[in-house]
Amino acid sequence: MPASTRRRAGAALATVALTAAVAAVAGPAVAGPAVPAAPGPQAAFSFAVIGDTPYGASAVAEFPEHVAQLNADSSLDFVVHVGDIKNGSSECSDAYFEQVRADFDRFTHPLVYTPGDNEWTDCHRANNGAYSPLERLGKLREVFFDDPGKTLGATMPVRSQSELGLPENVDFTRNRVAFAAVNVPGSNNATQPWTGRGETVPNQAQLDEVAHRTDAVIAEIRKTFAEARQRNDRTVAVFQQADMFDPTYTVPWSDISAFTPIVEALAEEAQAFDGEVYLFDGDSHVYNVDRPLAAGSPWLARYGVTGSADNLTRVTVDGSSNAKNYLRVNVAPNGAAGTGAPVLSWERVPFSG
Repeated sequence: MPASTRRRAGAALATVALTAAVAAVAGPAVAGPAVPAAPGPQAAFSFAVIGDTPYGASAVAEFPEHVAQLNADSSLDFVVHVGDIKNGSSECSDAYFEQVRADFDRFTHPLVYTPGDNEWTDCHRANNGAYSPLERLGKLREVFFDDPGKTLGATMPVRSQSELGLPENVDFTRNRVAFAAVNVPGSNNATQPWTGRGETVPNQAQLDEVAHRTDAVIAEIRKTFAEARQRNDRTVAVFQQADMFDPTYTVPWSDISAFTPIVEALAEEAQAFDGEVYLFDGDSHVYNVDRPLAAGSPWLARYGVTGSADNLTRVTVDGSSNAKNYLRVNVAPNGAAGTGAPVLSWERVPFSG
């Protein structure tokens, strides 16, 4: 069967009614494919995070070399791409998606990929091809998520929300660390009008997609934390594209308002979790580490968050013209970090090409 046919078949998985399905996902631990732990219950491991790459023709040409360097890093157990596989002013073509998929297939580590706004939300722009963003999202799922429950690159089993029509939302565990990757794009969580198609306000189909996806994302976040508490996990790490706390400019409410329920869910779940919580994102292109929901943060009032989540650390990876490195995240051995020592630590590793 041709690859395109397999992808169409995978993308055609039927969805169930949102209310019943989200309730199932949000409820008690749901049986799913067992995800093997790293060798030995006490073993340390590492993973890499990249995002907002490749941007532009020269970066596209260099990207296979970056993949090769990541492949050569034998310390890595897997790689996460937090979205934006193209810049915001180039066409969202089928051919480009297939080219990036071919590059992703070069990975010899498992690759977890969550979409960004440049490859679907913003594809309405004239210089992007004036596509319907919803049609492009469907195409992304066909090309990149044709085999739900498995990563790209080397196969690693993950649990996906394919039953909700969101195969890109996944979770897995490794050595008492819970991981979740969710589709939360920039452009205010995909609520900005499709001006490239002559629309000045969000249309109903767009708003319906946002509501469905946001409910599913929140369900995934709550399930991940609930199961982490049940297992007595040390850490929860969430990956997404959107920078909901962008420090690079004065953010108007119209750019972030639709993130509110997601921020509230993260804050509530982090408050109820005894361990460390990490949010990895891209979108703003500049490496940054902060605690946006800690006591005293202005983001608490902006999003109307009750209380604070001092245990949540946000890490933004370099992207766009700054995508000259990858973030290697090291996970301490279970029980070996020492009292007060963090479970996760990281370093930026320069690409040689």
